[in-house]
Amino acid sequence: MKIMFYALRPFDELAYCRKFAKQYGIDFAYTPEYPTPENVELAAGCDAVSTTPCDMGAAMLDRFAALGVKYISCRSIGYDHVDLQHAKALGLRVSNVGYTPNGVANYAIMLMLMCARRAVHILKRAEVQDYSLKGKMGRDISSLTVGVIGTGRIGRTVIEHLSGFGCRILAYDLYPNDAVKQHAEYVDLDTLFAQSDIITLHTNATAENHHLINAAALAKMKDGVILINTARGKLIDSDALIAELNSGKVGAAGLDVIEHENGLYYYNRSGEVLENAELSILRSYPNVILSPHTAFYTDEDVESMVQGCFESVDCFAKGKETFHDVGLKG
Repeated sequence: MKIMFYALRPFDELAYCRKFAKQYGIDFAYTPEYPTPENVELAAGCDAVSTTPCDMGAAMLDRFAALGVKYISCRSIGYDHVDLQHAKALGLRVSNVGYTPNGVANYAIMLMLMCARRAVHILKRAEVQDYSLKGKMGRDISSLTVGVIGTGRIGRTVIEHLSGFGCRILAYDLYPNDAVKQHAEYVDLDTLFAQSDIITLHTNATAENHHLINAAALAKMKDGVILINTARGKLIDSDALIAELNSGKVGAAGLDVIEHENGLYYYNRSGEVLENAELSILRSYPNVILSPHTAFYTDEDVESMVQGCFESVDCFAKGKETFHDVGLKG
């Protein structure tokens, strides 16, 4: 058994690969580059390919399948970048990974606090020795209503941790969870939009919820609403968000993910002209926090992500069930 790791970071993931290769008895090779038509041959002789979110459409899957690859192991919770229907047609098994929800959940809460208290604006002005108070007044999260869309492991953890702040919490999910009801009130989406001062997204990206936050949804929200996204960029229509930042309808946004981030985040693009108009515009706002998809990035989570790849490939090869199997998630 052998796994070809694409986009592997030698400075943090490699040590864990060596550790779990010994534990599971699975060999591996790696490259720091993302999979492309030019380097797909690196997977020749490998049973599995592992990568972080990137283009894994039909054309790339065809190339890997032709080399004899049987498994695609995503080093991420999300797997919307993989053409699952085509993978199934090719007989490719696809897996994702899981990790403790604390890292992303606490990062989302950090973004809420920073947006509500205008932290970035305050710090930037302090850098030029502007210590005046005008324009720096924030809002106390304890007096606000927070709407949480998606109450899976991460959304539930956000709610549990937010409960300590004393804020009112609303929740929306297609499948309500009894544990969440101890701290939050489940409501329909329109009610959540209308009553929340802060809205945070914690759901996978699907065809059904593409641009869940669009112009119509934003129109239903409170003036000055704060939007937080540590889930998937496709959940927010960037053009609609920019329009409402301009109008003042959206008071602030904390975005760890954006649309069209593939090929951008996790690269060093210093000194380059970036072909991403939305990013350029969003960076210009003093009330927008952009971080490059790093909410997950803790030592515990990186270890779990690498182990999840070895565990899923091991189970696939031995015919065992694994919760990492995307096919078991519907």
